[in-house]
Amino acid sequence: MNQIDIESADLNLLKVFEAIYDEGGAGRAALRLGVTQSAVSAALGRLRALYGDPLFTRTGRGLTPSLRARELRPVIGEALDKCRQSLSLARPGAAGFAGRSVTLGLSDDFEIALGRDAIRALAESAPGLRIIFRQTHSRLAGDMLMAREADLVIASGGLTAHALQRVTVGQGGYACLMDPASLAPGQATLSVEEFISRQHVLVSSGGFIGVVDEVLHGLGLARRVQASTTHFSALAFLLPGSDALSTLPAHAARGLAAASGLRMLPCPVAMPGYAIEMGWRADALRDEAVAAARRGLLGLLNGFEWKPGGERPATV
Repeated sequence: MNQIDIESADLNLLKVFEAIYDEGGAGRAALRLGVTQSAVSAALGRLRALYGDPLFTRTGRGLTPSLRARELRPVIGEALDKCRQSLSLARPGAAGFAGRSVTLGLSDDFEIALGRDAIRALAESAPGLRIIFRQTHSRLAGDMLMAREADLVIASGGLTAHALQRVTVGQGGYACLMDPASLAPGQATLSVEEFISRQHVLVSSGGFIGVVDEVLHGLGLARRVQASTTHFSALAFLLPGSDALSTLPAHAARGLAAASGLRMLPCPVAMPGYAIEMGWRADALRDEAVAAARRGLLGLLNGFEWKPGGERPATV
């Protein structure tokens, strides 16, 4: 196979690759780039010829990347990021953020608790910058950063790669959430006996075992799980009108209680705490957009109340 000559390659094709990969379809990529769908389809044909690979295959939900495309994504992303960084040197400051975006990886408990305030914080610290929330969790957050599928992440661990930097922004705790109609008038606490006797709604990626079950097992106790879901936000619809309760991170319980009218109560079982971290690639801060987003988000996180009792997080 002949070596590809960069002098003859159209580097605009890399932007098309990035848009198709991120948007999952030619139509959405065209909207993102401000061109016609036929232009994107033509560019995809040229990309396939350039790399000697189909890159994307059509499925019922759009275009799915091939193994080669997944290998190319972080390499192409890094190249385009360096181009954006070079342009930011020519137009530094807030004026350079128009049309830019920063992707923040986080699970939906953090999005519930922080999302609205994060939008406001970045509107002040980086006007014109779009923030993209992308779902992840502690087992995927590091890989998402390394694959350049996120610029920043908020997670409860998992950020151990040498190429990543991280800072602890708080210590998380747990609380219970339930329909206030299922409580006695004026009731503000749960006993361990009532906690065990009620049905539970579990939030878990696996659907069977959660940290509560592990703690109760150590105490020689067990709970009754009535249903499970993969998203904390579903609790706003699953708990009303029910006698069941759910145990979840206190920051998410507080946000859901404020939005849905559910009642947040202290968990009567001593639960382990966990560190909440913000992470990024070591080279990401060369991009002023990412650096500005990091500053704005750290300012928000440093003043956030994570635990049920309102303890302040550690100073960043």
